Amino acid sequence: MAHDHPIAPNAADVEAATATDAAESVVHLIPVVIPAVGAAMIFLLAFIAVYMA
Repeated sequence: MAHDHPIAPNAADVEAATATDAAESVVHLIPVVIPAVGAAMIFLLAFIAVYMA
């Protein structure tokens, strides 16, 4: 077998190797999003308390 040719991968193998998980693509934003949402919640709750008083 002097002329061995490598077998080309099928589309499913290529897709599985390059697939990205949706959760993994968002995890790096958590340290920014959680404090921002917390600050917004505190502001909204304080606004509601002042409005109701």
